[in-house]
Amino acid sequence: MGLLDEKLSRHIDALLHRYPVLTGIRQELVDAYMVMEEAYQNGRKLLIAGNGGSAADAEHIAGELMKRFQTPRPVSTEFAERLREIDREKGTALAENLECSLMAIPLVAHEALTTAYINDVDGLGVFAQQLFGYGREGDVFLGISTSGNSKNVLNATVVARASGIKVVGLTGADGGELAKVADVAVKVPETETYRIQELHLPVYHCWCLMLEDRFFGRDNNQA
Repeated sequence: MGLLDEKLSRHIDALLHRYPVLTGIRQELVDAYMVMEEAYQNGRKLLIAGNGGSAADAEHIAGELMKRFQTPRPVSTEFAERLREIDREKGTALAENLECSLMAIPLVAHEALTTAYINDVDGLGVFAQQLFGYGREGDVFLGISTSGNSKNVLNATVVARASGIKVVGLTGADGGELAKVADVAVKVPETETYRIQELHLPVYHCWCLMLEDRFFGRDNNQA
């Protein structure tokens, strides 16, 4: 994996200061971030899936990446001007309010598609089907499973690996099968589901902060 610069390292340092229990997985946290950074640097995207509370986490992550988290993300001057040229009134408002995104698709969010596939084909293959449809080589699949053994998430990893999509697993201490097949496995050191989920949130918040800082921070060019 690449090296993390000092500006981004401060986010990891702040996370570990608040949650010292995560100190033992620092390198995995960095490695997972680097996989996502590389994908976005190359114009790719993040696809996210999980069940129950982890499904909510998938939507939460997309919400942080698709609009500002902490840092303003104005559109480029060129795009703002194109908006105004098309419609002076609406375009001016859009130019002021649109925010740049890091493309993230929560695979848990498409009710009509997912329920149709579950009903017509295979409930445990629904994430795999979405990943096959939405995913492209160079993307990243973030599979969230407290046990690491969620069958629908694991099925999606098979499609990911066949498609040239890197897999980041976010699990509990055991890691399960997901940790064995992921390119990077981040195993937070808890074994009870709710405690695992309590640590997942600050982990992915840290990644979102780092990605935003990398692509939209003051020292970077407009994305």
